[in-house]
Amino acid sequence: MEALDHLLTGFGAALTPENLLWALLGVLLGTAVGVLPGLGSSMAVALLLPVTFSLDPVGAFIMFAGVYYGGLFGDSTAAILMNTPGQSSAIATTFEGHKMALRGRAPQALATAAIGAFMGAILSTTVVVFFSPAIIELALQFGPAEYFALAVFAFIATSAVVSESMVRGLIALGIGLTISVVGIDTLSGAERFTLGVPQLFEGFSIITVTVALLAIGEVLHVAGRMHTPDAPMSPARNTGTPWLKGADLRRTIPAWLRGTAFGLPFGVIPSGGSEIPTFLAYGSEKRLAARRARLGKGPDEFGKGAIEGVAAPEAAGSATAGTAMGALLGLGLPTSATAAIMLAAFQQYGMQPGPLLFERNGDLVWTLLASLFIGSIMLFILNLFFAPQWAKLLLIPKPYLYAGITVFSALGVYAAASSMVDLWLMLLLGLVGLMMRRYGIPLAPVLIAVILGPVAESELRRALAVSQGDVGALFDSGITLGIYGLLVAIGVIVAVNKVRGARAARAAAGPADKETAGAA
Repeated sequence: MEALDHLLTGFGAALTPENLLWALLGVLLGTAVGVLPGLGSSMAVALLLPVTFSLDPVGAFIMFAGVYYGGLFGDSTAAILMNTPGQSSAIATTFEGHKMALRGRAPQALATAAIGAFMGAILSTTVVVFFSPAIIELALQFGPAEYFALAVFAFIATSAVVSESMVRGLIALGIGLTISVVGIDTLSGAERFTLGVPQLFEGFSIITVTVALLAIGEVLHVAGRMHTPDAPMSPARNTGTPWLKGADLRRTIPAWLRGTAFGLPFGVIPSGGSEIPTFLAYGSEKRLAARRARLGKGPDEFGKGAIEGVAAPEAAGSATAGTAMGALLGLGLPTSATAAIMLAAFQQYGMQPGPLLFERNGDLVWTLLASLFIGSIMLFILNLFFAPQWAKLLLIPKPYLYAGITVFSALGVYAAASSMVDLWLMLLLGLVGLMMRRYGIPLAPVLIAVILGPVAESELRRALAVSQGDVGALFDSGITLGIYGLLVAIGVIVAVNKVRGARAARAAAGPADKETAGAA
């Protein structure tokens, strides 16, 4: 009850006209920046940092929180409409969200993303308010071996389980890991696979890789088949309103809740941001849809625009952001780039996030937490009611639409580092994305490998260094054994289902062959 009293006091401070204005300005700016490829909420907060020094700390952090959540809402808009996520947290949303848009269901896809992000934000902020001690205790249990186990779980889940073909999934994982090792080794300082190009010393930017594979690869794929018989379908005219029907809600409500459950624990773990939970949530929904289809309990629309494939990742990403704020406030532990910049902002105001922050600056903390609820409501209203207007972008003729995507992609990549080399790399990787589409190699394992490859490598080497080369240290805790055990269990279930599917296909083919022979 004490937490509830503090929260009500925070609402009293946050609901002043001045603070509501800062919250509205923050969510609008965050949404606008999140739509642009390569410019996520972290860059918006970084740009705001010097501007807000003239504000009082409460107003400044309310605006930061609005930008933080607004970026999460905004990046899914470009992901769904143009197959170009504003930042890596929306990568998983592109796979089914863009397919829904091509089928004329862009308003429903945007509404699903908005509701999922809202639900994840509200539930995660509630968890932070009432269960901060448990969150902090969970974060303190993770060491290098646990982080490495999480990365391995994500690699296998996205390459061998989520992908249709295990072989192609592992090929894609290999491509991603190859890209991730380019640059200076963070532990030894050695130069690796840079070909003597100084601009490659820092490796491939995740912005460049994401935009190239998803956006430029798609543009080249569409352009190369524009006038062929198997040309990709043009976006259908948008149908309906953003209000979801009963059939959609029956599929999305469980997906929102499952996605939130995936995202909640990952916010306090510095494991690469929200990429792991969004991909895991997507993979879980894909497996559940396949199982329901086998049992005759529902359709499996994955690959064609499954609404669950939008709902779960969006809820997971937003829930991760909410508990990441809890880790920042309660532990002083920034688990994302945006949280790291907000940590610098706290220090600029002479405050150090951590357990003592709630005692020394309790008024600020509880007002900030209350503003997260207020900002989420503002974002929900803005995004839900403007979904049909955003969806009208797909009515632009295809040549102009894809030309615009190319221009915005190039601007986003160049703005991230002001490097012409990044533009050439974007074109090169765009050609790689084209060839992957041509030969049916999935994109998800490449992206998750590029994001988590450096994390997995550094944590593996750190764990082995601490244990003086003892490999057993990688399996020396209940958390790691639980993660690997879950991975083995999922692998066995997938293998059994594939064997059963193959037997059922042979059994179905047998009578058909006999009928054909009899007719002959």
